[in-house]
Amino acid sequence: MNAFMALLARDLRLATRGGGSALLALAFFASVASLVPLGVGADLKLLGRIAGGVLWVAAVLASLLSLDRLFQADLEDGSLDLIALSPVSLEMAAAAKIAAHWLTTGLALTLVAPLLGLMFNIPESAYGALVASLLIGTPALSAAGAIGAALTLSVRRGGLILPLIVLPLVSPVVIFGAGAVIAAIDGMANGALWLLAAFSLGFVLLAPFAVAAAVRLNLQ
Repeated sequence: MNAFMALLARDLRLATRGGGSALLALAFFASVASLVPLGVGADLKLLGRIAGGVLWVAAVLASLLSLDRLFQADLEDGSLDLIALSPVSLEMAAAAKIAAHWLTTGLALTLVAPLLGLMFNIPESAYGALVASLLIGTPALSAAGAIGAALTLSVRRGGLILPLIVLPLVSPVVIFGAGAVIAAIDGMANGALWLLAAFSLGFVLLAPFAVAAAVRLNLQ
């Protein structure tokens, strides 16, 4: 556990000071969400209906920004080889990187989303569902992104291929997340939130093993 916390703290420091990837993701998230009302118009009822989907798509795109450096920077400076040779398992190291990415990106996006929701005139009854869906679903974005980053680790210009791998994996997250907000707006039973929780939990639990296997293949 001490080794896990050390890796987590290291990646948190790198994410917050190395190029400002966390702030870049927040700025991109806010920019994408701000453009939609300008394009759709001033129909507040329409904006309220599409808010969940728009914010979820913006969150997915924002989370992609820092994924290409998730393992690439460690590969370039030799840190990844040291981690692979250390007593810490690659599965544990992958879990630490996924957690660090979520803390600096997914959690930050979740906290900012209610402020952006004001632009979309989201009903008060839907704010809880919006925050809950992002809080539950964004870990799956980090987990899927880590899988894509590990698979493209040794691919030249892998950052261009990474979205093609990650976006199909996270499509159910967007569907269930946006559906949870719509269900809250309509006052319906929120089964989408439970489906999102199940999908996200399964992804987070399995992702470290998939990431570790992909990293081992790229280090051979």
